[in-house]
Amino acid sequence: MNLIDLGVTDKVQAKLAKLHIHNLWDAVLHLPLRYEDETHITMIDDAQLGVPVQVEGEVLLQEVQFKPRKQLVVKLQDDAGSVLMLRFIHFYPSQQQQLSKGKRVRAVGEIKQGYYGDEMIHPKIRAADNHALSETLTPVYPTVSGVTQPMLRKIIHAALSKADLSDTLPDSLLQSLRLPSFADSVRLLHDPTPEYTPQQLHDGQLPAWQRLKFDELLAQQLSMKLAYDQRRSGSAPKLQGDGAWCARLLAALPFQLTAAQQKVLAEIKHDMLQTYPMHRLLQGDVGSGKTIVSALAALNAIEAGAQVAVMAPTEILAEQHFQKFTQWLEPMGIEVAWLAGSTRKKAKDAAKAGLADGSIRIAVGTHALFQDDVVFADLGLVIVDEQHRFGVGQRLALKNKGREVHQLMMSATPIPRTLAMSFFADLDVSVIEELPPNRTPIKTKLIHSGRRDDIEAFVRHTVQQGQQVYWVCPLIEESETLQLQTAVDTHLQLQAAFPEYSVGLVHGRLKAAEKASEMQKFIHNEHHILVATTVIEVGVDVPNASLMVIEHAERMGLAQLHQLRGRVGRGQAASVCVLMFTEPLSELAKARLKVIYEHTDGFEIARQDLNIRGPGEFLGAKQSGIPLLRFANLEEDVHLLEQARDVAQWLIAENSAVVDVHLQRWLGSREAYLGV
Repeated sequence: MNLIDLGVTDKVQAKLAKLHIHNLWDAVLHLPLRYEDETHITMIDDAQLGVPVQVEGEVLLQEVQFKPRKQLVVKLQDDAGSVLMLRFIHFYPSQQQQLSKGKRVRAVGEIKQGYYGDEMIHPKIRAADNHALSETLTPVYPTVSGVTQPMLRKIIHAALSKADLSDTLPDSLLQSLRLPSFADSVRLLHDPTPEYTPQQLHDGQLPAWQRLKFDELLAQQLSMKLAYDQRRSGSAPKLQGDGAWCARLLAALPFQLTAAQQKVLAEIKHDMLQTYPMHRLLQGDVGSGKTIVSALAALNAIEAGAQVAVMAPTEILAEQHFQKFTQWLEPMGIEVAWLAGSTRKKAKDAAKAGLADGSIRIAVGTHALFQDDVVFADLGLVIVDEQHRFGVGQRLALKNKGREVHQLMMSATPIPRTLAMSFFADLDVSVIEELPPNRTPIKTKLIHSGRRDDIEAFVRHTVQQGQQVYWVCPLIEESETLQLQTAVDTHLQLQAAFPEYSVGLVHGRLKAAEKASEMQKFIHNEHHILVATTVIEVGVDVPNASLMVIEHAERMGLAQLHQLRGRVGRGQAASVCVLMFTEPLSELAKARLKVIYEHTDGFEIARQDLNIRGPGEFLGAKQSGIPLLRFANLEEDVHLLEQARDVAQWLIAENSAVVDVHLQRWLGSREAYLGV
């Protein structure tokens, strides 16, 4: 049933769409943020400060004050003679009429200590005469401009009355899990009786909340399991090479693969031998050696006669992959094509022609690989780095370049166990859990930006020791222009501070050739210090760099800080990461800096990051516009997630009719996205 059947106009429907309310079920599942208790009157003297209450009394005084700013001030007296001030910074003539002297009104809000005594600021007001007290707590819903709380309540109550709230799950299952019915659960959460406190309703532990969380997690697990099974029933070419090129590359490397790298490479090759498409996530902390594993996987595919596409989210990271793959593969006579937004037309046309006729076996690039005019003769393997930073639609586009292609996704952002169980349940996961033996520990220091002279002295000492330094400038207010200016200014400052040393500069506005030139100078120790924006976050490997200075570290996310820190510690010298910060610090910034200071393990940092940010932001999934989990919390509800995983397998095997109904209720049109 559509919203129009509830009497919702097109204009209001457009506003509701911003809340992801598109149909009857979306309205039913649009649950309150909090609740207000309007079921009883609290005497002013009995009210606790900072706790929402409802008071009733007579207006003794109303006046408009003009200092320090225009505001409406009302003095309210209850039946016990206690007085409370009501203050409105924004008000209308209708409110002045409603609050005229002698009127008896009810005010709902939090009482706080003001300059002239206890007061409520912008309380909700209604006339007290002839109005019965509410029998249920009043829900307060997430909303947008133009959709009032009364409008939302009316729409949601209409949806509740028209929707079929019968259970999708068998009674025997609900009894074994000790979960209440779906109908009772949603009605309780939309219209709770006064026996429940707002706190009880908010903490998510009530059986009604547990039921909705379980249903949501079950829908997700069903979708992922079906996607997994569907992939296994698909058809993909078996990719098995003769091992000659892989052996040549391994012999040419100046290092040996770790046991962990050998293990995950064997898992990948085993997957590529199957007749269904590989869908494997390769996880490894910063510097664990994922790139060489992916190169060997690519060689295996090329040996089998297939083409390979290697994709990264940013041009500088894609460029690093291109340089590595070129360094490793071209000595064997394998041409590596480069496709990015900055590629010149002549080179781009030549690369596209080679991919189309099959003469070029491997292409490395950015989202330019998605474009419709890029055609592969026989695409067999897609390698996607930092895959969680691509939108769902982008990953679908590349997946569709081949008929059924093997996919290897890589991430240097370790995925916490609960997240892997949830959003990556349709993937096979490989983990490189050890670093190469030559990696040195990195010491992290938190230093106030006011001590810049001390930091510059530390930079000078590092360079005098023959080591190199990164100096990273932050993204400011999401503005590339401001970020660029900051990097340019810092570059000039450091050139002035270190006239005897070479200071390089890399930022997103440089042409690809200029960027490559600057990076090569740093790699070959021609630049002693490299000033960079966060474009060097991933992929850069300079063993001689032992100091990383990050300005305004409080503005950066945990994953980004961990990635940047991982640019040092790749050689024999002791390495240091200096996190410069500026006060005042928000609580979020304090939490992030505490985590990055105390931990070097990527999985623990990722787990803490998930707690701080939530799954949507952690996965970069908000760019798809689709909320991932509305009710369940992956840290608090692990037991429900594990139950949902087991029940999903049982339902798919024993009761497919229930599966279809449950998925339609919870996912609707979004189901296709979860299988990407």
